[in-house]
Amino acid sequence: MKKSALTLGVVALLGAGLPAQAEDMSFFVTSVGKGEGANYGGLEGADAYCSQLAKAAGSRKDTWRAYLSTTLPGGDAGVSARERIGKGPWYNAKGVMIAKNVDDLHSDRNNITKQTALTEKGEPVKGRGDNPNQHDILTGSDPDGRFSTAGGDTTCGNWTKSGEGSAIVGHADRTGLKDTWHMKSWNSSHGTRGCGQDALVSTGGAGLLYCFAPN
Repeated sequence: MKKSALTLGVVALLGAGLPAQAEDMSFFVTSVGKGEGANYGGLEGADAYCSQLAKAAGSRKDTWRAYLSTTLPGGDAGVSARERIGKGPWYNAKGVMIAKNVDDLHSDRNNITKQTALTEKGEPVKGRGDNPNQHDILTGSDPDGRFSTAGGDTTCGNWTKSGEGSAIVGHADRTGLKDTWHMKSWNSSHGTRGCGQDALVSTGGAGLLYCFAPN
């Protein structure tokens, strides 16, 4: 009896000294674009690219979704990014929670900042003040994470164009030239000057994506 109590005490002491297990990464910003501007071969290609980078980084999660919306001709309903990424919560490569659920993610309560919007390698994305600035992240979405109804091309041809066109981007560091709400938006700051790699770079990006593992 005494031995059992002693054993339990030792186990308890050892357990108290162990660090909490870090949450597996379920959110990241791609460390590099595909190199073809906003052309990812549509949603399927973008999802595959997220999975490719996650696997190379050692992720054990099998399914990844790019945070991208699409539109359909004639103003028909498209696909909304918020409906592709699961329910949450989501954690970055350091195990820090960036949002607990979809509503939290699309509110001022989310924890997406320059310090937390990390790549799959656990590195920060270069933002305003860095050289080069790459804080523009492709989304094609409005602030609520839904497909845009603004009209015109907001998704670079549903992520198939690398020339003319435009796409809505967010700012991973939530900063911009003006102190306005949209310049602080992680997912819906402004449109790009084009869909090619050079155009994205000149706007302040590199063709990067947000990637989420549906939970």
